[in-house]
Amino acid sequence: MPRREVATVKRGTYRVAYELDESGAWVARVPSFRGCHTYGRTLDQARRRIREALALWVEDADTAELVEDVRLPKSARDAIRRSRASRRRADQERQLAQRITAEAARTLVEELHLGLRDAGELMGLSHQRVQQLIAG
Repeated sequence: MPRREVATVKRGTYRVAYELDESGAWVARVPSFRGCHTYGRTLDQARRRIREALALWVEDADTAELVEDVRLPKSARDAIRRSRASRRRADQERQLAQRITAEAARTLVEELHLGLRDAGELMGLSHQRVQQLIAG
């Protein structure tokens, strides 16, 4: 029996522009296909609906990679950038506090031979949390 060649199907990539209209709804459009647009009350809804609209133009709309271009005013983009940077710094501080707290718990329990309850009381933590810290 002859071997059949299987065609490799490439997944399409399409840029999608999202913008807020004057009513606060999100308008989504695929610039490479004139007339391919939709809207949604939320960004998530517009994301789902643009695939439906794109399906009128291409066969691979369900699996296509959509490259998002969410257009916001500069003030909003700056606010988002500051928020992300602040959350990143807070996460780094939280990780540092976690390491320092674990070191303190180990010092109290392993070096001073305090019980978990006493160590927890001194640190303002439960004895269970102290146990987790020294085990981790």
